[in-house]
Parts: sequence; structure tokens; C-alpha cells
Amino acid sequence: MNKAQILIADDDKNLCYLLKEELVIQGFSVEITFDGNYAIEKLKNKNFDLLLLDLQMKEIGGYEVLQFVQENQPATQVIVLTASNEVRTAIDCMKNGAYDYIVKPYEFGQLLVVIERALEHKELVLRNKILTSRVNKNTPNTIIGESKAMRDIINYTERAALTDSSILLEGETGTGKELFAEFIHKNSIRNRKPMVAINCASLPDQLIESELFGYEKGAFTDAKTSKQGLVEMANGGTLFLDEIGELSLTLQPKLLRFLEKGEYRRVGGVSNLKSDVRIIGATNKNLLEEAERKNFRRDLLFRLNVVTLQIPPLRERGDDILLLASYFLQKNAPIRVQKKLTPVAEKALLEYSFPGNVRELSHIIERALIFSDGEIIKHEDLNLPKKNSFENDFSFDKDGRIQTMEEIERMHIQKTLDANRWNREQSARALGISQKTLYTKIKNYGLVQEQLF
Repeated sequence: MNKAQILIADDDKNLCYLLKEELVIQGFSVEITFDGNYAIEKLKNKNFDLLLLDLQMKEIGGYEVLQFVQENQPATQVIVLTASNEVRTAIDCMKNGAYDYIVKPYEFGQLLVVIERALEHKELVLRNKILTSRVNKNTPNTIIGESKAMRDIINYTERAALTDSSILLEGETGTGKELFAEFIHKNSIRNRKPMVAINCASLPDQLIESELFGYEKGAFTDAKTSKQGLVEMANGGTLFLDEIGELSLTLQPKLLRFLEKGEYRRVGGVSNLKSDVRIIGATNKNLLEEAERKNFRRDLLFRLNVVTLQIPPLRERGDDILLLASYFLQKNAPIRVQKKLTPVAEKALLEYSFPGNVRELSHIIERALIFSDGEIIKHEDLNLPKKNSFENDFSFDKDGRIQTMEEIERMHIQKTLDANRWNREQSARALGISQKTLYTKIKNYGLVQEQLF
């Protein structure tokens, strides 16, 4: 586990050296400075977990340093060190963002207790900030599967989790790649630190960069204060980059630099900051083919795929279909009502190919629970797409004419949007494309949502 980074800013040199020695013995990484000016310079160039701050220093006092921290490094916890006649000032500091204050002279044991509480508070604040929105709320929160394909991949995943290498998860949309990323994090040596996630296809380039690396105050019009990036929040933990194949060629070199050196710059910043995170990437694309097409950097791919795990599609996990269906029935069933599948319905599920994988199965079961009567879910309640139906065969139009690829794609996108009630995020995932691409195709094909009255 990473050592907590502590900065001591106090003009009493003897106290600084003595305190540093005691804290290093306790396992902390400690730096010292005797001047408020130098304290600010150190804070500009490095992310500290905790600042022990004396109020009375030359040139720039502790209160000005505290203001800088609140505007530029708000996650850094500040413990004010004060003489007894400055207690009122120390209390004012707490009102302006300091975690606590200690009156000089103090016992080291007393200070150590406050330091540990401050670091725990920082962890709590970061966890509350982290938006760990799942790819889909209906996917299981544990890995479910007894098929050989799943037993094999779980075995590989357990072994990979014990390493600290970058991991690339490949698999079709809806196979549960984020679930495997969480499994890796929970079974790694980093499990006491946070795992943060970002979907690389859901945001434009500028927002992705500021979300990943943060930004400095004044970097753009609305940047009234500095903001931490996800790589900083995940320090010591895991960063999950979902749909990494959608990352633009503009951002790929910046991610590569971070992977190689652990260094990054906030948007609008000039200082190199460091963060120690494990990267897990996920994609439904073949990145080697994307690299050959010049859509993805080879050097970045080779840094990412130290370990590559191929998540099997549901059609290759026949033994898991009914097991998963049972899980979704129990999870989504109304209170005090436990519905069951008829043998015919179970057979239909086993024969279906599930192009949308586990996510599609969860939607099918949820829909069946809503529209089925009584405690039995029949075959027709599942509302599975018809097989070998002429009207569902995209290859021919109603006159029997072979359709063009453009016509087939247009119809397929229209049907997918309708099936997902025009939820563009879900539709893009089902189609295996980014939301940006879906928006473009909707516009080019002139697709519209049918209004029902």
C-alpha cells in the first residue's frame, strides 16, 4: 500500500527535522519546508495527502498557504500547528477548510491520532467524490457462472489480479467487462484504495482530459477553482478506462506518457504531477486491427495489454444462461412475488443467441417480470426476437429485393433504437459503437422516434 505523503511547513527547523524523523518511523513519506513561499511551490509540483502547517512563517504566513490549498489542492488535508495565543486564528482556519489544529507544545501521540483521522477523512471525501456509475444497473454485482468458459476466465483473472500489471479486457458489449475490472481491483494489493471509472466514449476530448487529469484555476472560462482529476483520486488504486478504443488520437499520447512515467499535467497547468495507479482498459474492438488502421497507437496498445483477458460472450456460456436468469428473477422480482420460468420459456432462452449478452438477458427478464401475469413467465412473455422470419430478415425488403448494406444498417439501427425506447446510450452499447457514431448515423439516416398517442 502506498505511503501517505506529508508536507511539514514550519519555520522551526529543529521541530521539522524531529517531526519528520518520527513520522518516517511510522511509515509516512515526509518532506519539510521552512517558508510559506516554498510550501506553495512544493504544493504546486506534488500532490500531498496532508499538510502540517505553522501559522507564523516568514514572508507568506500559514493562512495564505491554507487559501492556496483550498483553491488548488482541496483534497489535501491541513492540520494547523499553532501557539496557544493563536487558537482563535486556528479556529478561523478550520472554518476556511483546515481539518483540525494542534496547540504547541504537543505530544507526538496526540498529533499522530489527528493525522490518522485526517487521512481517513480524506479517503472518505474521495470515495464520495468518485462517480462509479456502472455500465448497467442490471448486471450482477458478483461474477456468476459455472460453465467451463467462465471457470477458465475467472481462474486467469484471479492470477492476473495478484500482479500489478496493466490489464486489457476484451469482449463484446454486455459481457460484463466492468464487473471483471471490479473483481480484479478487489482481489489486488490495491483494494484498500479507490477504483475510479470513466467511459471514454461518453465525453468529448476536452472533457475527458479534464476528467482524467484535472484542471487548474483559470484554465478555461468556468474554471473558478482547481479540480482534481481521476488519476489523482485513484492514487494508490485502480483506474478503469471503459471503451478505451474510442479514445482519440489526440489524448492517446498523454495517456501513454502517464502509463510510462506516472506523470501528468492538469489542463492549464505547467507542473508535472505524479500518481501511482493501475490501469485496466476495456474494449469491444480488436485494438490490434485498430492499430493497423492507424486508429490506435501501437505503443499505447503494448503498454496496455501486458495481460489480456478475453471475456466470453453469453452464447458460449450455455450452462450459465438459466443460472443468470434465476439471478435476475430474484433481483428484480416485486416484493413477496417470486416468479418462475416455464420449461418452454427456459428452452427458448437456451436456444436464443443473445447478441446483447448478459445485459440483454437482464433486460429480457426485467421486461418479462413487468408484463407477465401471475407467478409464471411464459415463452411469449419473454418477447424474444423471431428467428428465420421473413419480415425480420434485413437482407430483403417487402418486395423480395436484396437490400443494400446502407439500407440494412439503417433498419438495424432503427430497430435497436426502438427496442431500447430511444435510449441512445443503451442503443450504442447494443450496437457496439460509440454514442458519437450513433448520433452521426441518426442524423445521416434521418431516423426519428415514432410518437405514440
